[in-house]
Amino acid sequence: MNVKHLILALLTAASSSAFAQTYNIEPNHTYPSFEADHMGISVLRGKFTKTSGTIVLDRAAKTGTVDIVIDANSLDFGHAKLNEHAKTKDMFNVAQFPTMTYKSKSITFKGDTPVAVNGELTMLGVTKPVTLHINKFKCIMHPMFKKEDCGADASAEFKRSDFGLNYGLPMFSPDVKLAIEVETLRAD
Repeated sequence: MNVKHLILALLTAASSSAFAQTYNIEPNHTYPSFEADHMGISVLRGKFTKTSGTIVLDRAAKTGTVDIVIDANSLDFGHAKLNEHAKTKDMFNVAQFPTMTYKSKSITFKGDTPVAVNGELTMLGVTKPVTLHINKFKCIMHPMFKKEDCGADASAEFKRSDFGLNYGLPMFSPDVKLAIEVETLRAD
């Protein structure tokens, strides 16, 4: 390969990745929340208030990665005694498993907009595939930070029993609906 071809190959490789942008999770506007049946008479809802991570998107190449860490101790049902109990070995066992993670395997795009993330959720030391459906996605120039801000509303469903969270079965359903509001700021 001559020098001209080498330079052209390097420029092509650099330009193909030039469209990939890294975004940091904005923790004050990102809350994974969930709901599950409560004895068939109501729906129990909770959320995690501390989330961090990064999202990399290359909308031109229709690729990207999602790497999220959830602080299990930030669990909040809006009820102190329930929060306390849910953090024990009976349920989320935060002493042994202080974090949950979600790592993407692939992102599905419709045009230049991500519509689904195929990935793996790790909870209670168990890793299982979970697909996040992106119901809404939008990027704007943040008026205060003066950098690109992307946000999404995503949802998924899974069985908590697949992860070993078996408390109250069969009285409480194993089915969990997950809803995530996420905002990110483009990394410098």
